[in-house]
Amino acid sequence: MEGVTALSLLPPALALAMIIVTRRVLPSLGAGILTGALILNDWGVLSALSDIWDSFAVLFVTDGALNDWELFIILFLLLLGITASLISFSGGSRAFGNWALHRIKTRTGAQIATFVFGILIFIDDYFNSLTVGQVSRPVTDRHRISRAKLAYIVDSAAAPICVLAPLSSWGAYIITLLDDITSEYSDVSMSGFQTFLAVLPMNFYALSAITLLFFVILWNIDIGPMRRHEERALLHHQLLDPNRSHIPGEQVSNLDEHNGRVRDLVIPIAALIVSTVIFMVYTGVRAAETVTPITIFAETDVALSLVLGGCTGLIVSVLFTFGKRPAAGAFLQAVWNGARSMLPAIYILILAWMIVSFIEELQTGEYIAWLIDGNVSASLLPAILFITAGLIAFSTGTSWGTFTILLPIAADTASVIDITMLLPFLAAVIAGAILGDHISPISDTTILSSTGAGSHHIDHVITQLPYAIIAAAVSFVGFIVLGVTGSTTAGLAVSLVLLLLTALYLKNTIETLHDGKEVVSKPE
Repeated sequence: MEGVTALSLLPPALALAMIIVTRRVLPSLGAGILTGALILNDWGVLSALSDIWDSFAVLFVTDGALNDWELFIILFLLLLGITASLISFSGGSRAFGNWALHRIKTRTGAQIATFVFGILIFIDDYFNSLTVGQVSRPVTDRHRISRAKLAYIVDSAAAPICVLAPLSSWGAYIITLLDDITSEYSDVSMSGFQTFLAVLPMNFYALSAITLLFFVILWNIDIGPMRRHEERALLHHQLLDPNRSHIPGEQVSNLDEHNGRVRDLVIPIAALIVSTVIFMVYTGVRAAETVTPITIFAETDVALSLVLGGCTGLIVSVLFTFGKRPAAGAFLQAVWNGARSMLPAIYILILAWMIVSFIEELQTGEYIAWLIDGNVSASLLPAILFITAGLIAFSTGTSWGTFTILLPIAADTASVIDITMLLPFLAAVIAGAILGDHISPISDTTILSSTGAGSHHIDHVITQLPYAIIAAAVSFVGFIVLGVTGSTTAGLAVSLVLLLLTALYLKNTIETLHDGKEVVSKPE
């Protein structure tokens, strides 16, 4: 591939390796950024440093205009942190935890409630990751569920759910891409929406990840590093690794919480959710030339909607807090604590955005896609495309970028080899992109899931990885079956049966941490 070499793999590979070895995210991302800049500037140090500064500045200002996407995401994080802090300060979190404890009496019930809430908030992965974690935390904390486990539940009910929902920002984006792709081939009579529905049952990874999450919750399957976190939480009442600090989203306050009520949490969060959905519909209607449910979510301004919804939630939480007549100093301290709690996540996001910009300029994704051997049998290509898309999304931290790069390549490959393989090829790319996004330390969704859950970022990445590998392995086999037989039913059945057998094996071989007894802390 002209102009692109294997060196394009070095920055993401270095960053990912350092994250795994050192467990320190910021220095690792910094090393990847510096390496990418040096490669792009022929190893010139001064020009590389200048390029790094430009990549930072362009996150906020482009051609003299504000780059509102990144700014709005950062602003929403600050708004959410302040809102959560005020809810805690007003006693809403404590009251909600006590209320839920009387109704959700088991650890399994608390996890299932979080899982169901994540499914219901399918409209956008950013919104899902942050909101579900913040709302569920008071309940899961009371039931001694580790923050790493909460982050895994939140993350597995974010992108894997959103990618299956046509009326979501993900679904709308994919449908738009598929519509452009299918219109290029006279042999394909389906619209983008019809194609999206057709490939849904072939998205083996998303379906496997969600199903595995249900088994993990139901049967307490705590494996690998997750077991250590759950053991620490259950037996020692430590929800976080005590050796780590600066947890994103963690509310640290020495202030006395006011006597709160359940409504102090429920109404501000409900206002945030409802208003965000309304603003997403409103901005989508304004931007869409033809107003349909799909075009609304395809054209909606997610970042602006999150900020406006966040402002609404914050205003409501401020009003409820003022109703308790707090001291001005204590109120301002709570506001500062909320903003400060989100700073670690913002630092990680900024560096992740910067390294992604260098990875895009190095054309890392295109290089990996180019490595696909065109001489491979068509029956094996779904499995190969699945792994390729996973590697691209893992390396670049973006599933949407992977869709953009690889879906057209997959379609062109099908048109040359066998047009009847178009749907399996497209499905394999979408499923692989979700896999890579799910396990990448530099993925926005991974970062925001750990932030919403109040978990340390690297703890979330490491504890989630074994479960993602299991879902990926059974999906890989499913895509082989799909390619060989051409049967969606056979591929999906093989994936889910293998997943069930694996879950049953783990259930029967791993001793439960609490000997089958539910541990519930007493209401305060």
